[in-house]
Amino acid sequence: MKHLSDDQLALYHYRDGDDIEVAGWHLTSCAECRSRLAAIEEVLKLVVAPSVPARGPDYGSEVWNRIRAELPELATREHWWPAIPRWAWAGAVAVLLVGVFLLGRYSSERQSLMNVATDAGVSTATPAQQVRERVLLLAVGDHLDRSQMLLLELSHASGLRDLDVSGGRQRAIELADANRLYRTTAQKVGDPSIVTLLDELERVLLQVGHQPSRLTARDLKRIQDSIQSQGILFKVRVVRANVRKESAQRPRTASSPKKGQTT
Repeated sequence: MKHLSDDQLALYHYRDGDDIEVAGWHLTSCAECRSRLAAIEEVLKLVVAPSVPARGPDYGSEVWNRIRAELPELATREHWWPAIPRWAWAGAVAVLLVGVFLLGRYSSERQSLMNVATDAGVSTATPAQQVRERVLLLAVGDHLDRSQMLLLELSHASGLRDLDVSGGRQRAIELADANRLYRTTAQKVGDPSIVTLLDELERVLLQVGHQPSRLTARDLKRIQDSIQSQGILFKVRVVRANVRKESAQRPRTASSPKKGQTT
């Protein structure tokens, strides 16, 4: 009997993937896999996404004042637009979005001040602010989704013959460039857990990006062993699941206050 891998058990826990039904049938008849699933679920219970502090009316201005010194000047506006490649645009947006997200999410001083209101059951975040938070969460999750997709393709690739990875190399380089900007932003706001994850992810992406256009079976096995030994797919899935869960709790659109209510 072929047992389920840790990745498959984690996907089953989150009800994610295409083999949930097959995994469920296997678990009904395999005590060993049920025991491993229970152990994994105990670990996942410890992974709790930190609460997001409420935002004040001047939050946007505060964030802009913190990050605008890091943004480049637009001195040659007529000429620089066409020259920037697509991945650079994605990276610039990543810096802005993640900077706003992390600066707000891990501001302990703001959390302490807002606890008085939240303990009383009163949310100080307006619907528009919650929508912005959801957009930021989706941006973080999108980067992890695209990175996970590439790593899954390599993990499941067959090593029976040489593999053409010219397209995957370019994707890995673009993802590594964007990942570097995410990691730098996380370092500046002092989030060691995200820095650690993105640092491990960046090493794998660079390893793929520096490969030749065609991989031999030995080269492919080396990359697959690196992905497996670090458990990078499992770590990415855990963080991605938490981001997805948190973003789902945010409204998709900002509704106007009802008559008789104040914001």
